[in-house]
Amino acid sequence: MSIVITEKAAKHIQDSIAKRGTGVGLRVGVKPSGCSGMSYTVDFADVVDEADEVFEQQGVKLVVDRKSLPFLQGTEIDFVRDGLNRRFEFRNPNVTGTCGCGESVAF
Repeated sequence: MSIVITEKAAKHIQDSIAKRGTGVGLRVGVKPSGCSGMSYTVDFADVVDEADEVFEQQGVKLVVDRKSLPFLQGTEIDFVRDGLNRRFEFRNPNVTGTCGCGESVAF
């Protein structure tokens, strides 16, 4: 299994890296946080570490640390625009619950 990036997400990542002027891809992961236990992390990846896995799709590199990988296996990452709001949306088959505000997930 792997992690899938939609066409909209890939385009947004490419545009963001181009605007920033540097970066090898997008770094995603999970960290302990929120009322459900874990939250997603999203940041630019400037380097790929030895403890990282890299998924390359549609000309975009997605960098994931190996500790987060079991939580993200099978996830589809999309970029969603909802009115004035824009965000990455994680469609993750490993999630067993979410908090009421949608900021954290349980595995």
